[in-house]
Amino acid sequence: MGTEGIQDKYVNPYTDFGFKLLFGTDMNKELLISFLNALLFKEETIKDVTYLNSEQLGTQELDRKAVFDVYCENEKGEKFLVEMQKGEQQFFKDRSVFYSTFPIREQAKRGDWNYELKAIYTIGILNFTFDKDDDNYYHHEVKLVDMKSQQVFYDKLTFIYLEMPKFNKREEELDGMFDKWMFVLRNLSSLLERPRALQERIFDRLFEAAEIAKFTRTELSEYWDSLKNFRDWYSVISTAENKGHMAGRAEGLMEGRMEERIKNARNMKQLGIATNLIALSTGLSEDEISKIEC
Repeated sequence: MGTEGIQDKYVNPYTDFGFKLLFGTDMNKELLISFLNALLFKEETIKDVTYLNSEQLGTQELDRKAVFDVYCENEKGEKFLVEMQKGEQQFFKDRSVFYSTFPIREQAKRGDWNYELKAIYTIGILNFTFDKDDDNYYHHEVKLVDMKSQQVFYDKLTFIYLEMPKFNKREEELDGMFDKWMFVLRNLSSLLERPRALQERIFDRLFEAAEIAKFTRTELSEYWDSLKNFRDWYSVISTAENKGHMAGRAEGLMEGRMEERIKNARNMKQLGIATNLIALSTGLSEDEISKIEC
């Protein structure tokens, strides 16, 4: 197929195809290394990564299967799970914790073993918000903490959540590589050209890999299917949200009307009007009217 139906210049990283193209392939692993360093270490601590089998099975046949968008380890043996979460799930935090148990358990060794583990980082790039209290708090770093001392109890298990809808910095406000990566992930598919603020060599590679016009026919077909799935999913979510808002408004109107009826009934009772006449006037039952305190 051609690019009909695909009007963007750059790939949408929120699609399965786009995310795995940029972060889940050997030819682009320098993009993943740069992103992880900017997010976790603020310097080039990770020198290399090795992609691991992204489909992990439990120790028993009936154990649940876990599939990660990107699963890799660095040269130190530290494990990284990276997922793009397109939409809110009721138990997505539980899901993150559940997934983190796989790289923990697979480190077990047969025979004598002292239980020493390599660090594990679970990273969720979220296309939704879960903290409604602070619009500026979008970078969550979670560890096991001693509640009394507020000191980190165990520093080898880290959960990172990025609430992407909250990141609204403009190009001129970007400060450091973390901001630049957040800006790219948030805005890539809507860009018409490469921003001047993104002049680092790593972004040469990113914009080259992300340019849709350079895709092969097979890549275009795969991307179109992935983009269509994303758009269909987004449409379903938007429809559900709109119905929820409409239902909420209708419920609010009904509650308001009921409050008005009760208020009128209370005034009429205080004037000594007969209950049957109040019922005819307000639409309330005589039993409901009898329970209204004047």
